[in-house]
Amino acid sequence: MKHAILICSTLLLMVACSHNTNDKISKQTTSAVIDSLSSRYPDCQYAIAKGVMQIAKLWKSSDGSESDFKQFCTDNFIADPTEKQRVFLKISDYLEAIEGHFLEMSLTLQRQIHEATGDLDGIDESFAAYNPAAHWREDFYGNKLAFKIALNFPELSLAEKENLSDNRLSWAYARLGDYFTARIPAEASQAVSTALANADVYIANYNIYAGHLIKDSIHPFPKDMILLAHWNLRDEIKADYSLQEEGLDKQRTIYEVMKHIIAQDIPKEVINSGNYDWDPFTNTLYKDDKVIEGTPEANVRYQTFLDNFHALKALDKYTGKTYIERNFSDDMEVSVNDAEELLKTYLSAPEIKDVGVLVKLRLGRPLEAFDIWYDGFKPRSTLNEDELSNKTRLRYPTAADLERDLPNILIRLGFSPDRATYLTDKIEVDAARGSGHAWGAAMKGDKAHLRTRIPQGGLDYKGYNIAIHEFGHNVEQTISLYDIDYYMLNGVPNTAFTEALAFVFQQRDLELLNVKNDDPEKEKLEVLDKAWQLFEIGGVSLLDIQIWKWLYAHPEATADELHDEVIRLAKEIWNEYYAPIFRIKDQPILAIYSHMISYPLYLTAYSYGQIIQFQLEEYLKNKNLAQEVDRIYRLGRLTPNRWMIEATGKPLSVEPLLKAINE
Repeated sequence: MKHAILICSTLLLMVACSHNTNDKISKQTTSAVIDSLSSRYPDCQYAIAKGVMQIAKLWKSSDGSESDFKQFCTDNFIADPTEKQRVFLKISDYLEAIEGHFLEMSLTLQRQIHEATGDLDGIDESFAAYNPAAHWREDFYGNKLAFKIALNFPELSLAEKENLSDNRLSWAYARLGDYFTARIPAEASQAVSTALANADVYIANYNIYAGHLIKDSIHPFPKDMILLAHWNLRDEIKADYSLQEEGLDKQRTIYEVMKHIIAQDIPKEVINSGNYDWDPFTNTLYKDDKVIEGTPEANVRYQTFLDNFHALKALDKYTGKTYIERNFSDDMEVSVNDAEELLKTYLSAPEIKDVGVLVKLRLGRPLEAFDIWYDGFKPRSTLNEDELSNKTRLRYPTAADLERDLPNILIRLGFSPDRATYLTDKIEVDAARGSGHAWGAAMKGDKAHLRTRIPQGGLDYKGYNIAIHEFGHNVEQTISLYDIDYYMLNGVPNTAFTEALAFVFQQRDLELLNVKNDDPEKEKLEVLDKAWQLFEIGGVSLLDIQIWKWLYAHPEATADELHDEVIRLAKEIWNEYYAPIFRIKDQPILAIYSHMISYPLYLTAYSYGQIIQFQLEEYLKNKNLAQEVDRIYRLGRLTPNRWMIEATGKPLSVEPLLKAINE
């Protein structure tokens, strides 16, 4: 046994020294500290090596000398398990207070740009861009709290987390270990916040006044219709499938709008303005029925993308990882290569070609590019959206009306009245300036926010559909904060897992409106609908990844160059995976998603979310949805594969969906 311990200790020393790249703390000092502590606490050798190695990497000369480093480690390492747990619980309480109150401040500072509160002023954008939490982690290095935490709760690799036991406390320790892994200056964090806030404002104000669009000298849309790019533009295409030939004209008009947004030759005059009429087929601008010269937007979209890239890339030197690695390996805990492989496997699956043939048959015409959003497998595809909007406007004229009805929505989903009240008391509904989102609380006592666009006259069906999706997020956010055993485990493994529950809720939106679906083929149609949705979002996700890879290979790229590359990549992915089914080439449609601008590398979470949703739905069949949602979302932030196995008994895979398509 002693020989085994000695060999293990030697290997750990080698690993610790080989990873210590900080020139302020020498390899010799790191080894000496590990040796000294290991001799005092022989049962803690692995933890000692991990902790000392981590803070040696983070320590700067301004934090003290090598002698100070030795003394710090000696004084602050906690060997006693009882003391360690007691200290951990205190740290958890402190961090919950810090994160919760900083989030509360951020919500207040960003309220004007996220909620429909009236016209925006420059002062609103400046306050929204300010990040009150930018300094606290750097402060924790200054007062040595970061080093105390990292020494005793060091970062674990994904492989190490996967090998943890079922002990929940061990998982909570591991999540605390994710806190202090890199030393990022406050100004760098603030630069990221500023870039993302600017992108958020840009996208939130990207409205197209559809009532002023012209096709063949007529206005095909209601005069007061305003559609946010890309969300409402896409949803209008989906809604128009029920209108036959009239709907096809509308869809073609919107796709022309999308192509101009992607190409950036859209006139600035028609963005967020109803002062002009615009024929997107000829890109002609009219004022009082007279042709006027428009001014192209000229790559503002791609410059905004670049601003995000540069701000996020600037963190690389502090983390030792690219933003791509941080987003996938660290945040999603899925390698970018594995994500790409999964997406490509699905996109090229022969089963998808069969679904494409079925879509063409159901439409009774050749496929067009916007048919990636074909909505005909859904029950609502045969329903008139205007009638659905009349129903939702009557039920929810204001945000307050929707908030009052949230308990009833949960009761209709199978939650008990008491449980429904418990959850919805912690959720607030706001009228959104943009398309909407869900923003969870970060400490108990605060509320999650459900935001959806509520036009004058009440919540239309598009806004309602989004609201039910966001409500799914809110329910997850509330359960995984308030009902979790350790604060450090609050949340889900990554954003795909909260998207999964949002999709579960959204799929039941008509049921919640008491719109019955007695179609005996309902379950089969739901599988086909999921298959086609994942086919669409999978290509968009792949494009997002490939753009970021190109940017890292060309960090000095201009907005013009990025514009050209995005369109080239969009067409390349289209030609490889979509053209064989659609029988048309060189379509740029995959580049329209606004997430690429305001939520860098988020789109893959939707693809994974839909895969997870399908497995959840399969698991939930013949089970009590409310009870299972409560159980599953109490699992917290395990690793993705561990979560899936504990939630459904099976690892994450596209195979169940492909099998269901075949069946």
